[in-house]
Amino acid sequence: MRYWWVNQNQTYRHEVPGGYMWSPKLQKDGHKNRAYELMRTVMPGDIVFSFAQSHIKAIGIAGSNCYEFPKPTEFGNAGSNWGNAGWRVDVSFIEIINPIKPKNHIATLRPLLPNIYSPLQPNGDGNQTYLFDISENLALGLAHLMERWVVDLLKGNIINDLPTVESSISRITEWEDTIEKLIESNSDITDTERERLIKSRLGQGKFRADLLNIEQSCRVTGVNNPTHLVASHTKPWRDSDNNERLDPENGFMLTPTIDHLFDRGFISFENNGDLIVSPVAHKESMHKMGLPDNHQLNVGGFSEGQKRYLEYHRESLLLIANI
Repeated sequence: MRYWWVNQNQTYRHEVPGGYMWSPKLQKDGHKNRAYELMRTVMPGDIVFSFAQSHIKAIGIAGSNCYEFPKPTEFGNAGSNWGNAGWRVDVSFIEIINPIKPKNHIATLRPLLPNIYSPLQPNGDGNQTYLFDISENLALGLAHLMERWVVDLLKGNIINDLPTVESSISRITEWEDTIEKLIESNSDITDTERERLIKSRLGQGKFRADLLNIEQSCRVTGVNNPTHLVASHTKPWRDSDNNERLDPENGFMLTPTIDHLFDRGFISFENNGDLIVSPVAHKESMHKMGLPDNHQLNVGGFSEGQKRYLEYHRESLLLIANI
């Protein structure tokens, strides 16, 4: 279990009742941001302290790993400089009856603050970035200033008060449904291309046929019966332009379980063919899904086009443990 402090000044009224955290993937200038990268390391069961208007106002339990998702429409003009593509983590929040103002307790909290990447300044004012990973000692220090159930939650004495919910698949489906409707209504696309694009979302049609010409088996399991293989996009259909959606180099034939792991960022591949297994992936599940216990596997070479798409996959989908 890890502990997080999230600054939600602009978005608290949306994120806490809505049960999520959301951040952009990149800064306005296109560079990575440590706080945004931390979203990729959150795991189900982690504890989240929500900070807004100078107070800790809610406690949450992460109900999902991070997954990509567009900027919530309810944000409106908040974060007008943020890009549309972002990271989302589902979180079950409960608001604190008596929110605490950490600045009023800074003498107690100051010795628990990290030397770098601290959510609080030495004088008790908050630092302005979205997400901080905090130590168990700081988390407990905050909890002891709050209601007793928060301490019990951190110590594992209660486990059912904040149910976790995994809703990422349905939310991604809704996102892709919206994109599909835009394709259907686009009069600049021919009927033939429209059909190909929509079928490619499900790994069917021309995309699957072309992909089978260059990928005849699952890279991880070796299964080569097309009946048992899914045509999976490397750069997800939802993120791709229309050319990329039909490009056979933007995909692999995978068994359904490997497709799930690849699409959700639990696995990826290095350019030399080495398998990458995310440190946040559940080890027992990885074994049952057919991955080698030591995760040592080379799946073979890739074309230059495949390597370009894999770079996107590693940078924009693969879940990480630390930054």
